[in-house]
Amino acid sequence: MYISQLSLTDFRSYAQADVRLSPGINVLIGPNGVGKTNIVEAIGYLANLSSHRVSNDGPLLRFGTERAVIRGAVHRAERVTSLEVEITSGKINKARINRANPVRAREILGIVRTVLFAPEDLSLIKADPSFRRKFLDDLLVSLRPVEGGTKNDYERIVKQRNALLKSVRGKSKISSSQEATLMAWDLQLAATGARLMRGRLNVLELLKPYVVAAYADLADGAKIASVQYLSSLSAEGAAPELDPQILSQLSQDELQELILRAVESNRAKEIDRGLTLFGPHRDDLALHLGNTPAKGYASHGETWSFALALRLAAYRVFGDDDPRPGSGPILILDDVFAELDATRRDRLAHIVAGAEQVLVTAAVPEDVPTALKGSFFQVSPGQVDDV
Repeated sequence: MYISQLSLTDFRSYAQADVRLSPGINVLIGPNGVGKTNIVEAIGYLANLSSHRVSNDGPLLRFGTERAVIRGAVHRAERVTSLEVEITSGKINKARINRANPVRAREILGIVRTVLFAPEDLSLIKADPSFRRKFLDDLLVSLRPVEGGTKNDYERIVKQRNALLKSVRGKSKISSSQEATLMAWDLQLAATGARLMRGRLNVLELLKPYVVAAYADLADGAKIASVQYLSSLSAEGAAPELDPQILSQLSQDELQELILRAVESNRAKEIDRGLTLFGPHRDDLALHLGNTPAKGYASHGETWSFALALRLAAYRVFGDDDPRPGSGPILILDDVFAELDATRRDRLAHIVAGAEQVLVTAAVPEDVPTALKGSFFQVSPGQVDDV
C-alpha cells in the first residue's frame, strides 16, 4: 500500500500543499517546527480519523480558518482509491470516496492502513492507560472498521450513564424512574462494552507473539517482553478471580454477564462516586519485561524498544490480515531516529526497509540510516519541495 499524491488545504501550517510520494522510502528533511510532522499526521488522519499529537480536531485547522481538507490517492493491491476528508470546526466531518457524494467520515476507515512510530510512543509505556487503550482501539478499528461504531456507541453510553450517576450522587434513595433508567443504561453498557472488550482481546491475541519477537530483534533478547489485558472487573474487585488467561477465553456473552453483574452489585459505590467504574473504558494493558513491569522500571532504551515492538507487532498483524501483494500498511517514522542509539536505529531501519512505503521525517539527512535512503523532500514553512 502507498499514497502517490497528498494534498492539504488549510491543514495545520499549510494553506496549500501538494506532495507527490513514491513507493519505497520517502524522507522529509527540515528543521524542527517547519511542518514535517504535519505531512505525516495528515496521512495518519486518513487512516484513523484522529491525530497522534492532539486529542481533538481543533488544532488541525490552520489558524483563522474553519475548514481543512486532506486528499490522498491510495494504492492498495491493484486498486487506486481517491480519498478526501473535510475537517470542519464545530461540525461533523465529511469524506468523499472517489469523488462521490459526501459520506460520514468514518466510512473511509480501513481503506488506508498506517503504522506510525513517533516520540509520543513512549507514552504507550510510561503514561496512563488511555494511551494503551487508544493503541488497541485504533488497531481494532483499522482491522474491522465496523467496530468504530461500537467504540463511539460505548463512549456515548458511558457519558450518559455518568451524567445520570452524578445527578443522583449523594442521595440516600433514588426514585423508581431513575432506577429504571439506570438499569436500561446498565444493559446497554454491558452489551456494547462486551463487544468492544471481545474485539480488543481478539486483537491482543494476534499481537502477543509479534511483540515478543519484535522486542527480541530490537534488544538482543536480553529480556522477554509480554503484554496482557487488565480488566477493571478484576482491578476493582468485581471479579477478583478473573486473571488475564481466563479473560481471553471468555465469549462476548460471558463478558456481558460479568459487566452487568459488576455494575449491579456495585450500584451504591458507583452512585457515591458518580462514575461508571466497570467496563473497557477503565481497562489497561500490563506490559512486562521478564517478571518486572515496564512502566517505572524499564530503562530509557528498554522503553523505546518496547514501544517500537508494539508498533512493529501491529505492522505484522496488518500483514496477516491482508496478505495480498501491495496491501501492507504504510510505515511512518516521525523523528524517531534522533531518539535512538546507533544499534536500535540500525535494527529498526533494516526491519522496516522492505515495506511498500516508508515515510521518514528528520532534521538533517545524517539522522536517516543508510538502509532508508530514498526520495528526499525539503520542508520549509508552508512548503514541501523535491530534492
